[in-house]
Amino acid sequence: MKATSYTIHKGVNRSVEFKGLKAQYIWWLGGGVLAVLVLFAILYIAGLSPWLCIVVALGSLGGLVSTVMRMSKRYGEFGLMKRQAQRKVPRAIRSRSRRVFVKKIDKI
Repeated sequence: MKATSYTIHKGVNRSVEFKGLKAQYIWWLGGGVLAVLVLFAILYIAGLSPWLCIVVALGSLGGLVSTVMRMSKRYGEFGLMKRQAQRKVPRAIRSRSRRVFVKKIDKI
């Protein structure tokens, strides 16, 4: 009987990663690059100096890339979603009266 061999795909169920960016941060960077391109076009059509438009666009792009890379490194794949969910959880639940805990009995 001949032994059967199977190939192992080690990348299955892993998140997408591109040059250090993980999961949703790739989409954020892509959307930000498109936003900077639109900003450049608006400034150029508005009549600003082309060199000023380039400087503003490159500065915005540099800030965007550094911010997204820092967030990807700090929060990881799911950390930013966990942080957003944690903000919605109250720090404490306070009850100023016992009315919530007392069962009301109706008289017949």
